Amino acid sequence: MAQETDSPHIVIDKREDSSFEKALSSLGAKVEWKQLELGDFLCSDKTVIERKTRADFERSIIDRRLFNQLKSLKENYQNVILIVEGEETYGSVSRNALLGAYTSVVTDFGAGMFFTRNIQSTAELLFAIAKHEQFGNKEISMFAKRKTFTVAQTQESVIEMLPMVGPKMAKKLLNHFGSIEAIARATEKELLEVEGLGEKKAKVIRKIIEGEYSQNEQQ
Repeated sequence: MAQETDSPHIVIDKREDSSFEKALSSLGAKVEWKQLELGDFLCSDKTVIERKTRADFERSIIDRRLFNQLKSLKENYQNVILIVEGEETYGSVSRNALLGAYTSVVTDFGAGMFFTRNIQSTAELLFAIAKHEQFGNKEISMFAKRKTFTVAQTQESVIEMLPMVGPKMAKKLLNHFGSIEAIARATEKELLEVEGLGEKKAKVIRKIIEGEYSQNEQQ
């Protein structure tokens, strides 16, 4: 098992398979379960992982869900990785459609793409990505305060803490309103003026800012 100082911290969406707890912990990862708005795993503040079984991957091509998800992920994270798990192809879509989807993932959305056999091999890949992100590049860390050298960098970090707000959206909000104080005072209608924010994000941001703090609230 990896040493504590070399144990990457991986956030898993609560709706993911519970087997990942054992698989990742056995590799030496520190696992945290959260309700994620986007993606299935977070390996750093910059890198999000979307995992799909073969069957779900093919269904998501047919209903276009895959491409809508990738669009949202790219708007909020610098690095997006798609993992397709399982060896069997279900034949829901043609080979040409599959190849077209693979090409679109990489070229249209700039996402990385990996294929794994099962949960264990997916866990091994997640562990490797998280370890590289958190220890291979010392500038990347989502679990400790990032070193910032300007007021602007600090402001961006604060706004990125809001749910569903990634680095790109944080910059958009700050450019639009000019300050953290102005963002905090903005109404839902005013937030909607920011390109790409959307009604759902605006409502969540207002809920966080206006909501009464309760120390005993369950996570």
